[in-house]
Amino acid sequence: MKQNNFAFGKINYILLTVGIAIILAGFCLMSGDATTEQAFNPDIFSDTRIKLAPMVSLFGFVFIIVAILWPAKTKGQE
Repeated sequence: MKQNNFAFGKINYILLTVGIAIILAGFCLMSGDATTEQAFNPDIFSDTRIKLAPMVSLFGFVFIIVAILWPAKTKGQE
């Protein structure tokens, strides 16, 4: 039976999925109501949108880089 040689192992795909979920969580933290011409929304300057959400997204991107560089196990190492 022919063995498929994939670039990533199972753990790499799991870590990539977790990283994408972290990035999506950061983007959701950035979302919210906008300011319109009729009403000013001071929530656009909240600490969650300006500080926390970009840091969470950045952590997600760094996590994806780590997931890509994580060494995949071969059959002999398991």
